[in-house]
Amino acid sequence: MRLSGHKIAVLMESDFYEPEILYYQRRFPEEGAEVHFLTRLWGAERITFHGHEHRMPFTVTESFEDIDEFALKEFSAVIVPSGIVADRLRYTEDPEQLPPAAQFLRRAFADPVIVKGIICHGMWLAAPVPGLVRGRRAVVHNNLLGDLRNMDGIYVDQDVVVDDDLVTGRTGEHCHLFARTIIELLASHPRGLPASSWTTPRLTGQPPAAALP
Repeated sequence: MRLSGHKIAVLMESDFYEPEILYYQRRFPEEGAEVHFLTRLWGAERITFHGHEHRMPFTVTESFEDIDEFALKEFSAVIVPSGIVADRLRYTEDPEQLPPAAQFLRRAFADPVIVKGIICHGMWLAAPVPGLVRGRRAVVHNNLLGDLRNMDGIYVDQDVVVDDDLVTGRTGEHCHLFARTIIELLASHPRGLPASSWTTPRLTGQPPAAALP
């Protein structure tokens, strides 16, 4: 199994896109990886969220707020999914403080060994910390083109884009291509090395892209 020993974190909240989350729940373990769905538990032991399309329930028992620097390094990838998950997660009680989920994402970005996967509207979670994607190649849902430009990201018209340790996907319907790219990246490169040191070609499976001005 190509991803044996790998752990993948998927952030969760309500209004998730059911086919995408179910795909991750099954596909990554098929390759041997552990999948951990993380959220902000607000002091509870568990929270049951509901999907956007069919109101499917999904219970989460793990909090990203409990993950210290050592536990974070155990993850090979952190994924921000599509739907309204990112918008719900970027809530903060104190306007002077970053949302806890954005703080977690910033910590993941600070470690070049961890693959960061952001798909569709997931880019909303990076908006409070625009420097995360400044100057980086990415694709987002068309509704977020302005957001990406405001963060000084470089839009690339491909379904999946790889920029070193950042993998982005166009929409939740592209979750299979997005997940496959992450699987191939993790399976084909040594663990513990930053993505900038990888010498194999970027795995987008797409023709050369055109960047918008």
